[in-house]
Parts: sequence; structure tokens; C-alpha cells
Amino acid sequence: MEYRLLTIDDYDEIYSLWNSIEGMGLRSLDDSRSGIDKFLRRNPTTCFAAEESGEIVGCILCGHDGRRGFIYHTCVHPDFRGRGIGSEMVRLACNALRAEGINKCALVCYSSNKTGNGFWNAKHWEKREDLNYYNLSLNDNNI
Repeated sequence: MEYRLLTIDDYDEIYSLWNSIEGMGLRSLDDSRSGIDKFLRRNPTTCFAAEESGEIVGCILCGHDGRRGFIYHTCVHPDFRGRGIGSEMVRLACNALRAEGINKCALVCYSSNKTGNGFWNAKHWEKREDLNYYNLSLNDNNI
């Protein structure tokens, strides 16, 4: 397994991977080619692909605002799960955040995503019960 930084040239392959994963919450604008290009330009050192035989089998989008890190769209193709790929991508992303002086990282996992919640629980990420997550769509076209 090889791990490397994601680039916009990976877009078609990662978008296809995302669409094959149950529980992925994709947004029409945020996850479009231009949306991911903008994200990767802002976060060029914190997003990774797991590649085997030239095929992307996992990816993680991770970024920060200068204060907190945030992980988005972490996934591994079902045929490749259980091999430590997700764990390695999380390790790489967290190390990249640390290198940029970020001390805390968060993520959102849909409560219905049993696979994702199982993964994050097994990695000892703290499930917060002391806060409410609020969301406001600033663009009605981002469905």
C-alpha cells in the first residue's frame, strides 16, 4: 500500500470511490471538482490517498482553519478494510496537522453510519455529548 497527498487530478477516482461507500454525505457544490479543488488548494499537505496497484482504495480529506483541524470524507473501499488503511490515513493527516501547529481535530460522522462510528470509536476519538452541532446552508444550490 502506498500513501500520498491527494491532488485535484485524483478527483474522478475519489468521487467514484465516495459514491461506492454507504453513508457518505456528499454535497453538490462542496464535493464538486471546483469545491474539492478549492479545498485542496487551501489544505495542500493534509489530504491523503491510499493507493494499491495504481488504484485509489482510500482517501481522507483533512484541513484546518489555523486553530482546529477537521476531518471530512474518510473512507476505505470495502474490499480493502481491516488492513489498517484508515488508521494510517488518520495518522498521516493528524501528523500533518501537528506539523502545522494544530493541536485539536474534530469530525462529524452521521449517527446512522455504523461502520464509520465503529471506526472512530475503535480509534478512541471522543464522542462529544456536551454540545450541539448547528448547521446553516449559505447556498440553497448545495444539496
